Amino acid sequence: MKISGAIFDMDGTLIDSLSFWDMVWERFGNKYLGDGNFRPSREDEKAVRTLEMKKAMELLHDKYGIGEDAQKLLDEVNQMIVDFYSGVVELKDGVADLLEACYKKGIRMCVASATDLRFLKIVIARFSLEKYFVKIVSCSDIGRGKEHPDVFLAAHECLGTPKESTWIFEDSIVALQTATAAGFNTVGIYDKYTFDVEKVKEISTVYIDRGESVARLVGEIEKI
Repeated sequence: MKISGAIFDMDGTLIDSLSFWDMVWERFGNKYLGDGNFRPSREDEKAVRTLEMKKAMELLHDKYGIGEDAQKLLDEVNQMIVDFYSGVVELKDGVADLLEACYKKGIRMCVASATDLRFLKIVIARFSLEKYFVKIVSCSDIGRGKEHPDVFLAAHECLGTPKESTWIFEDSIVALQTATAAGFNTVGIYDKYTFDVEKVKEISTVYIDRGESVARLVGEIEKI
């Protein structure tokens, strides 16, 4: 890997957090629909994971009639995120080793996530990751989700590294398609909650498969 810059997604890439959505569906289903087995359509669930959170809650309210309004849903899910990030979520296997290897090699790093900045900061502080990242960029601040390249372009601008040696680390097929179309190399990350796993594997420049750890990239980083 020729790499001078790295842009990391947070959920499903740096942290093992995608089970959070199972909690959301169960809670919303029981509370608002009287159905603990509720789940939105596959396409809607995929969209919710990449949309800016306010827009995700608008989709759920408008299409499924969940909650009194989207803002109250947003407030509710935000508190769930705080609780989850503060005491439940863990780093994915090998992440700490990879970040440290990149740091020692002077590779500039940034987070680009659909999650609000205030919640990302909880994770950063909890695992003492502050030294690794030049910037944390959120789709909420940009105003567009990862179906658009804006958040990646903003992160890349912060890094100031050549595009050809800037890699984007993602688990989402939507985000990987966007990053690829924008001209970046990508590292696709397997997660059991990921949609379209075979497509993720196919589109990624490098792929971390089921049973593998991102730590397998440390050796390549150390050769730089």
